[in-house]
Formats: sequence, C-alpha cells, structure tokens
Amino acid sequence: MNVTTVTDLDLKAGDEVLLRLDLNVPMENGKVTDDTRIRATLPTIDYLREKRCKIIAMSHLGRPKRKDPALSLEPAAARLAEIVGSEVLFGHEPGGEEMELVVRELQPGGILVLENLRFDPGETAPDANFAAGLARLARTYVNDAFGTMHRKDASIALVPGLVERAAVGLLVKREIEALDRLLEAPEKPFVAVLGGAKVSDKIGVIENLSRRCDAILIGGAMAYTFLKAKGKAVGDSLVEDDKLLLAERLLERCAERGTRVLLPVDHVVATSPEDTTDVKVVPTIEPGWKGLDIGPATVSAFTQVILDARSVFWNGPMGMFEKDAFSGGTRGVGEALAATEGYTVVGGGDSAAAIAKFHLDQRIDYISTGGGASLTYMEGAELVGLKAIRARGN
Repeated sequence: MNVTTVTDLDLKAGDEVLLRLDLNVPMENGKVTDDTRIRATLPTIDYLREKRCKIIAMSHLGRPKRKDPALSLEPAAARLAEIVGSEVLFGHEPGGEEMELVVRELQPGGILVLENLRFDPGETAPDANFAAGLARLARTYVNDAFGTMHRKDASIALVPGLVERAAVGLLVKREIEALDRLLEAPEKPFVAVLGGAKVSDKIGVIENLSRRCDAILIGGAMAYTFLKAKGKAVGDSLVEDDKLLLAERLLERCAERGTRVLLPVDHVVATSPEDTTDVKVVPTIEPGWKGLDIGPATVSAFTQVILDARSVFWNGPMGMFEKDAFSGGTRGVGEALAATEGYTVVGGGDSAAAIAKFHLDQRIDYISTGGGASLTYMEGAELVGLKAIRARGN
C-alpha cells in the first residue's frame, strides 16, 4: 500500500491517538438505526485498546451549517459503548481547551468521542487553526474513515501534517487492498458494472477502467445519456444533454481499447417515478415515458457476462431500486454478483444499500464502506487522506 498502517507504529500505553472515524450513520429518534460503519472500524479500536492507548475519536455527521442537536454524535458514542462493552466518554465540543483537559484525564484504553466536527465551520473550510486545535489533542493520528478519505476536510487533509506521526487504520488497509486487487492484477475477465444517475459522476472511472476491463456494463439513468448519444430513442428519461458528445467519445475510446460496453436493450418504464400503476417493459422508450430500471432481457445479458467473469466491480444501482416496481434490475445484478465464482467488490453507497436490502451481503467478497471514495480510487486518483499521511511520513 505504500502507506504507514496503525500496526507499523510503536504504540505504548497512555499514548494519545486522534482517530478519524466515519460515524456518519443513520439515526432516528436519537438512536442509531444502522451501526455497520461503527462495527467496521472495531478492529482498529480493539487494536488501540489492546495497546492501552487513549482514543480520541472524531467524525462528522450529516451536513450541518451550525450546531444542530439532531445531528449530534452522542447517540453514535452511546452505540459504540454498547458494542465495545465499556464506558465511552462524549465531548460536547469538536475540540478546544476543555477537550484537552478531558484527554489529559482519560485513562489508558479509554475512549472519548468528540462532537460532530462539522458543528465548527473550520472542518469543511478547511481551516488551519481548527486543524491545529485538533492536533493538540494527540501526538498520533490514525485515519480509519475510508468513506471520507477523498474529502479535503481539516480532519482529513490538514491534521496529519500537524502531528508527530500518522497512519491509516485497519479498515482503510482492507479497503485499499480490496480495490488494489482489481486495479493492479485482476483475474480476467474483469467486468465493471456502473449505474447511477449521471455520466459526469463516472467519467474518470470509465476512462480508467476501460484500460483494465474486458467489459463495462452500464445501467441506471446514466445509460440513457449513452443511448441517446448512439441515436436511440429514450423518451422522457433523464439525460445529461451537455454530456452527449462526451458519452460518444467514451464509447469510442472503449472500442479502441477493445473493451466491450453493454447498454440496456430493454427498459422498465412509467410516466413518472411516483406512478407505479402503469408500468411496462419496452425495447424502445416513447415520448411521455421514463426509463426507471433495466428490463429482464438486459438483466439476462448482464448476468451472463458477470457469471463468466473472474473479477467484478459494481458501483451504482440499475434503477430506482428503492421502489419495488423498479428494483428488478438492481436485484438481478446483485444476485449475479452473489452467484459468480469470480472475485466481487461492491463500491459502497447505493449499491451497498441494495445488496443489504436484498440480503446478498454475505455472498459478496468485499463491500466498501465508501461509495465516493471507492469511485475516486478506482478512477486512479490519489485519495486526499492517503496523500496527507504519505506526505507526513513517520
């Protein structure tokens, strides 16, 4: 990985460790409703506790513009305490002198969770003074928040350069290893399945994967931009008209590189996403109708390619899977990934949510905790968080 990992550090009892986590978890009525992200970082937390370090955990939650009790991290801290089976202190500020005093009194092996970092505008600015305040809490920094490692927030990009030593956690290590297996030496055939709404979100990843993949399967709303670029009728489906030329050129480059691109050959359509009373499957979309999922013939074609693959990366749903009427395509692709004998990676975000919804998560080799971060990494771009830790050195 060419980056320092927490297990590379010479940690001693009482060492203060500023641990960047991704506690951006769903909540309802002051309770965490899905603790997947909390549990994903337990190996790092357990390792630091075994070393008797003082853990100062920090994270963001949501996108608050100011302090908002509904977005407090206190419920996440309470859930963490239940999971680890010991007391977890909660700091009501995201840093500052009061938190420095709390850290000083924290017992070796103890955990303190700071309040939502984004309650301070310095986090997203990012502000050097805010970062310096965080850095004063510990001499060691560990980033185990893969889902945010592509962001330029102060806790991600600036803090590593202000401490004595910096490293990634065990979750980030697993994430990078899983993605590197696809980027560096994938077993062939290597297939990418890409969905979601916008071509503009996937330009970089299509460019990079077209040099590595044997086939790219495109579904979701972004498929209609590609289909229209090929002169196909797409009715009133979502299209990025300003990206039509780009879509055409991406298809040309894939052809030049010998990478097959499969687009939908049939579609599940309705007059609107809200009206599920009149839903039909068509090979061509007429005016007044919107494509909201890939059709069964497309699912069958995609499934065959996936089953023949030795490596598969999936990012982005095939349709509006949240609604049962438009979930068949995403479910079908998920079931194909679960059934293939190849190595499978799901790139977080909505794809991971779909895999969980259809109870297929135990049959996928690796499910990333970061949709945007995994996509950025698969583009071949260096993640901001990794760059900051590499630049720090130890």
